[in-house]
Amino acid sequence: MALGIAVLTVSDTRTLDDDKSGQLLVERIAAAGHTLTARSIVSDDRFHIRAQLGNWLINDSIDAIITTGGTGLTGRDLVPEAVKPLLDRLTDGFGELFRWLSYEDIGPSALQSRAFAGSANGRLVFCLPGSRGACELAWDKIIAPQLDVNTRPCNLAELLPRLREPADRPAGPHRSRRD
Repeated sequence: MALGIAVLTVSDTRTLDDDKSGQLLVERIAAAGHTLTARSIVSDDRFHIRAQLGNWLINDSIDAIITTGGTGLTGRDLVPEAVKPLLDRLTDGFGELFRWLSYEDIGPSALQSRAFAGSANGRLVFCLPGSRGACELAWDKIIAPQLDVNTRPCNLAELLPRLREPADRPAGPHRSRRD
């Protein structure tokens, strides 16, 4: 099942020509059989980040959004503050798993990452650090398997239709006659 995926690089200095992390994600998305539906670079500004995500969260061709950059501890690392208010649900296990896997590579420096994931308006949102190594680890070990409908016992790709169910209506055979 091919998904539409958007990639957002958050940086005050990178361009499309030197954005190695964004390019890695673009290549991995294509290799996995998914479609790159959008790609952009925005500055480390919470309103620019939210504006871009807001546009993508209402785009019917986008199933998932991956951001890279802005998840550290410095004053300019604003992705968690910009994105979390837009999320309907936070997927706590993503950040926990990412930091655990990172620890195997970089030791206790992994605690400096504020990587996270969640869902918003029926789309999956993954927020990754800006390093190429972090994007490679997150894509190869977490995101790619979870966006593959063949991953068992379960995966996020098969949940996408259910993420778009109205929250105020019961699902399945338990609906009342008036629904």
